[in-house]
Amino acid sequence: MENELAAIARRTDSEPRYRAEDLIYEAWEAAGPRRVVLARKALALWPDCADGYVLLAQAAASLEEARELLERGVVAGERAVGRRVFVEDAGDFWLIFETRPYMRARAALAATLWRLGRREEAVEHQRELLRLNPRDNQMLRYRHAHWLLELEVYDELEDLFVVYAEDRLPGFVYAQALAAFRCRGDDAGARRLRAEARELNPHIPAYLTGRKKLPVPRPAYTVFGEESEAVDYAAGGGELWASVPGALDWLES
Repeated sequence: MENELAAIARRTDSEPRYRAEDLIYEAWEAAGPRRVVLARKALALWPDCADGYVLLAQAAASLEEARELLERGVVAGERAVGRRVFVEDAGDFWLIFETRPYMRARAALAATLWRLGRREEAVEHQRELLRLNPRDNQMLRYRHAHWLLELEVYDELEDLFVVYAEDRLPGFVYAQALAAFRCRGDDAGARRLRAEARELNPHIPAYLTGRKKLPVPRPAYTVFGEESEAVDYAAGGGELWASVPGALDWLES
């Protein structure tokens, strides 16, 4: 048995796919030009290495270049897992380790398309990611809530809040409070959500209104309920709150 396991390990180590994945693990830990070099080596070994395209896109010179790389990454990820998985394992997608590079590439593509102003396309990619993985291990629902708010797709937004009703993390509750104020004004439900949001993280309003400036550089990681989370939320949601007339004054009232 030991000899058989050793033989399997040797075959696995020699396969281009697994050698490419080892290079990708090394690349995630690297920085600067070395990360790009490792990603290119991984793709040379195994062209279906979706994470290789994700890493190259992070170093791209323009959003258009990043979009092109990420689209290639999504296609590569589809080839790597095969179409059967999309039918038979929808709903449990993230539980299959091999799907994760595809999910990372598609989530990054959605973000890039949004920044390029191709917002309907971005939202459609994210809808599909949430359908494939409703557990949302990638935490896309927070971004999705803001995007739906900005596009004024309120019915879908309400459905999103219902699906993740157990999620009481600060960013999600602040999004719910803003949606309630935007749709219904200063009613009892909106005030209840505002109070809950402020209790979960009282630091967020100061950064949203500009009373506190966003630090440069940003915190390396976030802690729920702390100022680091407030900085992260305001950096992503500040413009949306500012775009709703009266929302910031209402938040602090």
